[in-house]
Order: sequence, then structure tokens, then C-alpha cells
Amino acid sequence: MRTVPVLLALAVFSAYAGAQPLPAGHPGVGPSAAEKGAAAAQLPQKAKVLSTIAAAPYIYLEVKQDKKTLWLAANAVPVKKGDVIRFDKGMEMTNFHSKTLNRTFPSVLFVNSVVVTKEKE
Repeated sequence: MRTVPVLLALAVFSAYAGAQPLPAGHPGVGPSAAEKGAAAAQLPQKAKVLSTIAAAPYIYLEVKQDKKTLWLAANAVPVKKGDVIRFDKGMEMTNFHSKTLNRTFPSVLFVNSVVVTKEKE
């Protein structure tokens, strides 16, 4: 039964330690710009955002890829018209009806990851 107080103490310490600011000059603890770039490079698809429709907790993105327009559905991410994004292959659903939007999409690509990049279209 001694493990419960020890685990509780560790949990409290972890929460307290995580709330403290990092000392001056300390490197960041999140992913670096290079790591973010590498993550974006691992996403094989690239497109330019034409429009967005928020439908919490999701977002529908109308994008232009090469010369064709398609719709993506993903977990909500901060994306705006004109952004160039990278995304995974996803899974296509045809004649998908969104109850939230009361709209049927002829084709929607449900993707797991969307990342805004600084790449050109």
C-alpha cells in the first residue's frame, strides 16, 4: 500500500514541474522546426486549401491538388484559405452524408493528419 502515496507524490510533482517556466537559454521541449518539417515531409499528399467548413470536432477542407478539387475531413486544425497543406493517404468515402452539416459529399477523403507547410503549391 506504500505505492499509492508514492505515485500520488510523483503525480503532484510532475504536474508542478510541468507548470514551471523553463530557465533562460534552455532548449524547447516541443518538436523542433526540423522535426516538424520532417513530419510534414512524411505526409505524401500536398494541396492548396480553397475553403474550410468547421463542424466541431472536425473540419472539412476543400482543396486543390494538381488540377482537381477534392474534399478532406480531418480532426480540427487551424487551417485557412490559401494555406498549402500536407496530409496522409486517408480513406475515401463516396456519397458521404454529414448529419452535422446536413450535406452529402460525392467524395470525401478522411485523413488522420493535416499539417500546414510553408511550401509553395
